[in-house]
Amino acid sequence: MQKHLDTQPGMMRLRRQTVEHPFGTLKDWVGATHFLTRTLAHVSTEMSLHVLAYNMKRVIKIIRFTGLIEAVVA
Repeated sequence: MQKHLDTQPGMMRLRRQTVEHPFGTLKDWVGATHFLTRTLAHVSTEMSLHVLAYNMKRVIKIIRFTGLIEAVVA
């Protein structure tokens, strides 16, 4: 992997931008400066719910709500 990054140094910058956007959006939505729960299992559950909400909101925005309902029924 390091060899690949050495030949294309701009790839890591692109990767950081691509990955950071969802986390920045989640932090903005929920004011996620910290988690509301404790222990790894509970924090993992809380993060999973945030990610699920993020993904659902993106799906609704991309294919509209009617498209989502059609996909669920099919």
